[in-house]
Amino acid sequence: MFAVIEAKGKQYKVSEGQIVLIDLMDEPTDKNVVFDNVLLINSDDKVLIGQPTVKGATVEGELICTEKGKKVVVFKMKRRKSSMKKTGHRQQYSKIRITKINTSSKKTIVETPKAETSDIDTL
Repeated sequence: MFAVIEAKGKQYKVSEGQIVLIDLMDEPTDKNVVFDNVLLINSDDKVLIGQPTVKGATVEGELICTEKGKKVVVFKMKRRKSSMKKTGHRQQYSKIRITKINTSSKKTIVETPKAETSDIDTL
């Protein structure tokens, strides 16, 4: 079973027990976090697709810690001008362990429409 959630403007595919790095959240560590924007839930035999989100579905997680990512080096140079500038950036992330995927009590299954083949006359 997995779900697709939206957090901080990005989409993540998560499953129970998985550890995910999400852009820095303003929450204290060791706190439970609930994601309400669930876009899709896939269980063994059913697929719940939201329009735009699945109503009543939530994903619960535990905020483990915050950490920095790899350093990105930004180097700017103008040739023949003796002008060089070197800077760097380290993005901060929140490490979250997904504990539970809750589906809504009213399960509505939305089947994706299949593409219809039509006869197209070629010239």
